[in-house]
Amino acid sequence: MSIPDNDHRALDDITRRLTQALQILDLDVDYALLLGLAAQTSRAAGTDAGPISTFLVGYAAGMTSTSGKQAAVEAVERAVGVAKQATEKTGDGGVEDGWAHTAQ
Repeated sequence: MSIPDNDHRALDDITRRLTQALQILDLDVDYALLLGLAAQTSRAAGTDAGPISTFLVGYAAGMTSTSGKQAAVEAVERAVGVAKQATEKTGDGGVEDGWAHTAQ
């Protein structure tokens, strides 16, 4: 997913403000990964599902025991993979129940 320069600058600005306010200064946000997840879940379950899915991914990643920056990145990527699998569309227009075997 490509992000236009103006949007990327705005995302950088809000990310910097929020990470400073939340005191998580060493966090690198993968915009494309999270925006891709938000787009997929929004298509699967409506526009409100996008922000909820990214929150849940962050929460799940935060709940894992991490021993450093790389472990945190891997936890987010793993959680995004699970979330994407759980929100894949089926051929009949519904959301697949593939979440049953996705416990982290």
